[in-house]
Amino acid sequence: MDKKNRRLIPVKLDGYKPLREIVFETLRDAIINQVLRPGERLMEIQLAEELGVSRTPVREAIRKLELEGLVVMLPRRGAYVAGISMKDILEVFEVRAALEALAASLAAERITDEELDEMERQLVKETEETEANNLRNIVEIDTTFHDLLYKAARNERLVNFVNLLQEQLHRFRSASLARPGRSKTALEEHRKILEAIAARDAKLAERLAREHIENAEQAMLLSLEKQGLYYE
Repeated sequence: MDKKNRRLIPVKLDGYKPLREIVFETLRDAIINQVLRPGERLMEIQLAEELGVSRTPVREAIRKLELEGLVVMLPRRGAYVAGISMKDILEVFEVRAALEALAASLAAERITDEELDEMERQLVKETEETEANNLRNIVEIDTTFHDLLYKAARNERLVNFVNLLQEQLHRFRSASLARPGRSKTALEEHRKILEAIAARDAKLAERLAREHIENAEQAMLLSLEKQGLYYE
């Protein structure tokens, strides 16, 4: 395949993971990070060539991605990257805003000093990657920051609800942070949320967390609208 047309990097074998799992994770990341875009047809032969593998692990990965809702199978047409509907976006962010606000409020009451230190370290990393404009790393750090927030809330059921949304959240997070200027704004919002938590101000932390998610939703909608990547 012409290198100029290659978008996926050939997979590297990992002694701890089976090839089918590596291929699945690679394709999932490509969808989440919009390398493979909503509505795009997934051709097994082409994907296998790009990844440097046979068609079998690609076929297995596509089936697994369908189960996660990231791929849709259309009769007599094949596999396509699932689109993002306005209804999906509004529903997921509505739930996330409520969970995030609750998590921040509880964290302000229950977080440990060690957890505060770890969240501070994540902000330092986020600052560095934001200045370098490294979107992939920003998304990873953003995910870690919020995971630490959920953990600090000390509510297992809250974490379970968040986990049910994890794939959509990661996909939406990437789209939101891709909006020009959003990563810097998100970093400042993270700082304010953490300051409120450190001050043990549950009401302020709750309000700031909800506003943070609402701002993320608006950034995502603008980003996807510009790219024409969602449907009503």
